[in-house]
Amino acid sequence: MKNLIVNADDLGWTEGVNQGIAEAHRKGLVTSTSLLANARAFDSALAVARNNPALGVGVHLNLSDGPPTAKAGQVQGLLNEAGHLEDGPEGLLLRIASGSLSLEEVEREWDAQIRKVRDAGIQPTHVDGHKHVQMLPGLFEIALRLAKKHGIPAIRVSHEESRLRSVLASGGEQKTRVVLKQGVQARGLKLLARDARKIADHAGLATTDYFCGIAHTGALTRAGVEHLLESLPDGTTELMCHPGYADEDLRATGTRLQESRQVELEILTDPVIRKLVATHGIRLISYKLMGDVG
Repeated sequence: MKNLIVNADDLGWTEGVNQGIAEAHRKGLVTSTSLLANARAFDSALAVARNNPALGVGVHLNLSDGPPTAKAGQVQGLLNEAGHLEDGPEGLLLRIASGSLSLEEVEREWDAQIRKVRDAGIQPTHVDGHKHVQMLPGLFEIALRLAKKHGIPAIRVSHEESRLRSVLASGGEQKTRVVLKQGVQARGLKLLARDARKIADHAGLATTDYFCGIAHTGALTRAGVEHLLESLPDGTTELMCHPGYADEDLRATGTRLQESRQVELEILTDPVIRKLVATHGIRLISYKLMGDVG
């Protein structure tokens, strides 16, 4: 059987992102989303989750943007002078290598993020990481431990399948430099945690068989999604996406993913794309159904 999880990252980022994710779920392919506990539009994100009970909601573990969820004094080493999280994956990796990143503070912050989501009445379906930070050495184990602690059954393993990356690149115009750069990052993530699926399985957490979307973050095309649906392997695949509306709040955040979010929203809600899912016998699921796919 071919199962597909279409996960929209960044729920809570802005009101426009929240609206786009909700629309991509109600009218399109999105079955799952990842919630940023410390994002500015968190309350609006909760409304999206409550009004769309079929939408799986995971926790988007974050060390790179916004204010901390834990008390600032408890995670001081993770914060910049303005009191915000700011390290990207490269900076975090260097700090891990040098021993200057406090893993205790990371665990404290991530625990607070998960608790905030749970205290709001949402039982997370999975955990993943903003900018894939959950895949960094030492941090994957923390994510697993916290998932077990909070009864969360699944974790994203950001190992992009090279064949699916090629399929997504087929047809249509590509942002070649961006895709190539992100393709290198995808390969790097595989090397950093090559045994991640085995480790997660040993810990009792579910993972998908395949994952894709890193190289084409901000560069997803209609043709690429069509070819992915036509070439989907047996088992369970996750396609990561970032739909949304490019509102003023989004522009104020400085994220590079602006108009691309609306392009993705149009692709994911296209009736022709939805018809391909049925034509190829694909079962759209979320992480909360992972235990039922057998």
